[in-house]
Amino acid sequence: MNILVTLDRNYLPPLRVMLGSLLRNDPAETFDIYTIGDGLLPEDWAGLEALCAGRGRIHPVEVPADLFADAPVARYWTRAMYYRLLAAELLPQSLDRVLYLDPDILVINSVQPLYEMDLEGNLMAAATHTGLLAGITDPVNRLRLENYEAEAYYNSGVLLMDLDAMRREVRPADIFDYAREHADILLLPDQDVLNGLYGGQILGVDDSLWNYDARRFDRYLLVSQGEKDMDWVMAHTAILHFCGKRKPWNHSYQGRFSALYKHYQQLAQRR
Repeated sequence: MNILVTLDRNYLPPLRVMLGSLLRNDPAETFDIYTIGDGLLPEDWAGLEALCAGRGRIHPVEVPADLFADAPVARYWTRAMYYRLLAAELLPQSLDRVLYLDPDILVINSVQPLYEMDLEGNLMAAATHTGLLAGITDPVNRLRLENYEAEAYYNSGVLLMDLDAMRREVRPADIFDYAREHADILLLPDQDVLNGLYGGQILGVDDSLWNYDARRFDRYLLVSQGEKDMDWVMAHTAILHFCGKRKPWNHSYQGRFSALYKHYQQLAQRR
């Protein structure tokens, strides 16, 4: 299974937790983990290789400097925001599919059904987190981003990518031009660019399975009329996503899944 992650050194500890949880919950699978990292040291790479030893291989991805020569950047926009959008350019041409995962994720069941999903001719598969407000926020985002073909506003933290299709459709110049022309209205730049340019070519998947917003347990419970309780989540959800500013590796975190995250954190530290 091909996995893509992007990070800097600040996100190295949570990345270890995420990868450890991924390995643990697909015990029969082997992984090729493609890592685009800014500022990582040799000992960082060695630590990741040790974590995945026997189960996966770490592949550092070289980023050509000239690819981003025309990329708009700012204090809060670094070139790293483009990495996942340009995965098809950066990854080996021999790869036809990859699953991108944010570092602030915990895998608690197998992701294999997601990885093997039929993309039905779309560039990617992703989930939306709009939930109860979808009828309001989705039209607003379509208008804001000027993409009227998109069915929803998709979260970019979990992306199943058809790399062959993306090599045909995704162009760096289009991404850079869109970011430049819409700079004043981009709130979450990489996610907004993804939705603005390619939202109409994304297959929607169930977020309660594949990109569960860990802040919204009560919302999932309400929308499902009580079905998606904690037992359901532990049995069915594959990916918990700790969206937002409050992160479970911080001591002050008090979220519902705090103890579960700390458990996987301890397991990762033992390797």
